[in-house]
Parts: sequence; structure tokens; C-alpha cells
Amino acid sequence: MTADLQALLGRYSVGPKHLVEPGPDDAQLATMVQAALHAPDHAELVPYRFKLVRGDARAQMATLFADAARAAGKGEEGAVLDAERALRPPVTVAVVARIDLGHPLVPAHEQWAALGGAISNFLTAAHALGFGGKMLSGAKVRNAAIAAAFCEPGETLLGWIALGTPSRKPAGPSRKPDPGQVLIDWHLPCKGD
Repeated sequence: MTADLQALLGRYSVGPKHLVEPGPDDAQLATMVQAALHAPDHAELVPYRFKLVRGDARAQMATLFADAARAAGKGEEGAVLDAERALRPPVTVAVVARIDLGHPLVPAHEQWAALGGAISNFLTAAHALGFGGKMLSGAKVRNAAIAAAFCEPGETLLGWIALGTPSRKPAGPSRKPDPGQVLIDWHLPCKGD
């Protein structure tokens, strides 16, 4: 098995509470973005942006998360907890979609597929470099104030990639479906299994 295939098949998600310093440096982050840019795409069309949250921006994001928690009725305790969660991973990268609905050659569904491939490549590169990571989303991406803070007009906030060094290895491989359940023979008429 090649090293590339081992990196892909060995990748696992590591949540923020299990990520510690050090996080990736600028050169390692650039490698992850370079891997993302090698996902299936359509030449010059890049329907996504990765926005690195660092320095003072980390505290600003924590404040946004706390305000969103209060607005959702979680109270002050929930606001403090959500702010702490925002600061937990050593490195946070926002993922923003820039889907061109009127593109004459590339329909929106192909742009979304390219975005999914980019996220997968980004996380696989992080794993190959020795880091853990996980794509996070949830209700916060639907919060208007948070979305407005991360997005320019025409963009959609998808979530955040939390990155860092795993504090522990997972207990075992995650359960995946049997490949035979996913790769099936096609025939007419198409039958749903």
C-alpha cells in the first residue's frame, strides 16, 4: 500500500477537546491548502475560501459564539461554554463556500462536490503532517451575526476546521460500512436498495 493511500485510509477525525499545541505553522497550513487545491475542480474556478482565525480574531470569534449562545437562550453558562469551545483548538480555519449559481459551464452541484473534495484533501494533508482535525458546523453556521462576520456577499459559511496535535490516539478504527454496501452495480431500471 502506498503512503498516500495509507494516509487516506488511516485518517480519523479528532475533536477540539482532544487537540493540543502545537498546531500547524504557516508552511504546514499552506501545504494543507495546496492539497485542497488538488481536489477535483474546474480549472480556475475555486468555489471556496479558507479563513484562518488567529491572534485577536480568536477572541473575537469566541465573543461571537458567546453572543450566539445567549441569543439561542443558553444563558450565561452556555455563553461561557461556547466561548471556551471556540478557543479550544490550537488552530481554527473557517470554511466558506463561494458558489457561482450562474456559472455558464460549471453547475452548482459540481462546485459543491469540488468543495467537499477540498475539505477532504485539507484534512488528509493535516493527518499526513501529524496533526488531528475535524470539520465542525452545527447551529452556529446558521446564526446571522456569525455568518455575516465570516462571509462576504454571496458566500455561505459551512463551518470550521479545528486543527492541532492529537492528545491521544483513538481507541480503535471507526466503523465504516462495508464497501460492498456503497459500491453497487448499476442497471436499468434503477432500483433503490
